[in-house]
Amino acid sequence: MKTNRIQTLFMGLLLALSVAPCAFAQEAPLQGFDEYVNKALKDWEVPGVGVAIVKNDKVVLAKGYGVRKLGDPTPVDERTIFAIGSSSKAFTAAALAMLVDEGKIKWDDPVTKHLPGFELYDPYSSKEMTVRDLLCHRSGLDRGDLMWYGSDYSRDEIIRRARFLKPSWSFRSQFGYQNIMYLTAGQIIPAVTGKSWDDFIKDRFFKPLGMAASSTSVNALKASDNVATPHGKIDDKVVAIPWRNIDNIAPAGSINSNVAEMTAWVRLQLNDGEFAGQRLLSSGAVKETQKSHTVVPYEVPWSLLFPDAHFLNYGLGWFLSDYRGRKVVEHGGNIDGMSALVAFIPEEKLGLVILTNQNGSEMRTALKLRVFDAFLGGEAKDWSAIHLKTMKSFEDQGKAAEKKRNDERVKDTKPSLALDKYAGTYQDEMYGDLKVEQDESGKLVVRYNRAFTGDLEHWHYDTFQATWRDRTMGKSLVSFTLSAQGKVEAVKVQNLADFNRAPDKPPSVAGVTLSEADLRKFTGRYELKSPPLEMSVELVGGKLKAVIPGQPVASLAPVSADRFTVEGAPVSIFVQFKLAEGKVSGLTVEQGSSPPLTFTPKR
Repeated sequence: MKTNRIQTLFMGLLLALSVAPCAFAQEAPLQGFDEYVNKALKDWEVPGVGVAIVKNDKVVLAKGYGVRKLGDPTPVDERTIFAIGSSSKAFTAAALAMLVDEGKIKWDDPVTKHLPGFELYDPYSSKEMTVRDLLCHRSGLDRGDLMWYGSDYSRDEIIRRARFLKPSWSFRSQFGYQNIMYLTAGQIIPAVTGKSWDDFIKDRFFKPLGMAASSTSVNALKASDNVATPHGKIDDKVVAIPWRNIDNIAPAGSINSNVAEMTAWVRLQLNDGEFAGQRLLSSGAVKETQKSHTVVPYEVPWSLLFPDAHFLNYGLGWFLSDYRGRKVVEHGGNIDGMSALVAFIPEEKLGLVILTNQNGSEMRTALKLRVFDAFLGGEAKDWSAIHLKTMKSFEDQGKAAEKKRNDERVKDTKPSLALDKYAGTYQDEMYGDLKVEQDESGKLVVRYNRAFTGDLEHWHYDTFQATWRDRTMGKSLVSFTLSAQGKVEAVKVQNLADFNRAPDKPPSVAGVTLSEADLRKFTGRYELKSPPLEMSVELVGGKLKAVIPGQPVASLAPVSADRFTVEGAPVSIFVQFKLAEGKVSGLTVEQGSSPPLTFTPKR
């Protein structure tokens, strides 16, 4: 224990000594770089940025520009904490590479070998998906991000619900960026080691690399006094926005760090898994993560972000391309109000980290290319001006699309029904519940997860427009579908999902009475095979109670001799016991249109 502490402190000291002088001195290739960055900040309307550059295993620049928060003069420095977003994916891939080095897993192990409950919509994909597949975005699945974003679903529950995400392409046929599969990859770590993804990253990377201020959750930021504030553009104005807690998808993008500490990560990659004389990863493992596994179609938007490239592929946690005849390894990151980039050219021993506090800003790409040009020599382009022009053209296209939508609105129509008829609970087997309610003024409000609460205004016919109270979400059209009987049966939320109306609450069950002897025959322990889950049914105070470890105890009220409803549930949930010769042979849990879950007695 004492030796490890001394070693960690020594590594941190080495890192501090290697960074400190670089905040003040610039090598010849970087002449004029400060002025270039400061102008870019103004042109791109980015409050602040941290930039670090590594060359030949030395940190030649680690510096902050701009401010941590608009309206506050406190400057960004090389130790200011930002979210690195999806640049975290390379850490998850490297963590699994460690387990490969240790012989605990293999890249081509089926996922079900380590996560027996793993299941996708397509049975073949469920069976054949490997650890490698999880990490190179070839699952055949579209993103489904709004299932986890701003939700209270746990990591395991997100993975369970992924079985309802229908494939958009056939398995292994093409690239499809997928955060949920990276979460699944991260959950292999506790399954194999007994240690959470967060603790594994801290112990196996942050500590040996001297990344003492880095963390895997926004909850850790309370302990720091040098943290950047996220910013986004709302109504064409850049404003401060809150940090977003994304702990439930952490292996795909929750790491927070600063450019000074991230240089250690870059040096580890450029040195084939070795840092300050200590080998953390085998050279073979690093090469495996940095080699091509999936072809990324070289088309918009990718072709705009990787100019002059002849190929664009994905490795394991890294995008791979070429620039001016050299292979480039990189990964960006975006999460509310933050944009990040980690990139390096292995054969030049050149790497960089760019962290900004502006939502989705491609200033990071412009600065990357400016740095590469500086060290590669030859003609340099004004990449900031080039990319800014491209991004503004995208903004103009977005505004044109919004205008087209507004022009197509049919005026002077009314909803088919009284507003209260649209209120109710709507369900999707993957996304969960969406509620439409009337507020005190009689207007409709739509609610989904913690992040989505929107005020509905009539648009046309049975379509309403939701203005999300979290202004970073913008607006969405919400369209209701009526049955032949003129009742609302479904609702579609733009860019989210189609939700079916939940069944009405069951009628009062006060008239159904079962004796204690009748109830006692249902007690016992039951198990669900996939995903593996145990439930016990107990008789407490004359009532049946369903107990699942880690979940609230549910009271069961009888609606017939062998059928019960869960009291107090926001939607109708039924427990149907199966009887054979007077004995219980199993039970099913039914909720709306979702497939029933079948439990069998645990022997």
